[in-house]
Amino acid sequence: MTDVRPSQRMRDLGVVQHDAGILAEPARAFDLPAERDEAERITDELFAAMARIGQVHPFAKGMGIAAPQINIGRAAAIVQPPGDAPPIVLLNPKITDRSSEMDEQYEGCLSFFDVRGLVPRPLRITVETVALTGETVTTVYERGPARLIGHEVDHLDGLLYTARMRTGLAPIPVGEYRQTGRAWAYEDA
Repeated sequence: MTDVRPSQRMRDLGVVQHDAGILAEPARAFDLPAERDEAERITDELFAAMARIGQVHPFAKGMGIAAPQINIGRAAAIVQPPGDAPPIVLLNPKITDRSSEMDEQYEGCLSFFDVRGLVPRPLRITVETVALTGETVTTVYERGPARLIGHEVDHLDGLLYTARMRTGLAPIPVGEYRQTGRAWAYEDA
């Protein structure tokens, strides 16, 4: 029996792959609370996809999935931080502030899971989302959660992490990536 490539495994689990046009398009925002039922339905689909994926692949660094990755062009994403933290539901997320302090860590993406790329991101971001009831919620995230959320917000803006990589760097095959199963490393402040 031949090994199934990681990207094929994700495709089999319902994750749209990098060559799909929907990943290059900005997702359509929800009109909340008017579209509450639609937002809840899509959020449920994202949780179901995350559960399927989590059964076949462990995510020591946490994971996220955006609606375009399951072929839904709407501005919804879910991030599961590492450990026991509750999942973060992002509806119409916008990053409204970024720290000037950055770091560079390897990221993977369910939509091209055969490679990992070194991506610079701010260590702290402020994110504005909309609750199902229509209220705006502003939250500050740091380090790992900031990286995960930044990655998902990029998906909703039609960007893949390769667009954030430094010029001249390319993703490396997952077989060469040596940090699988370990959390991101951050210097103590």
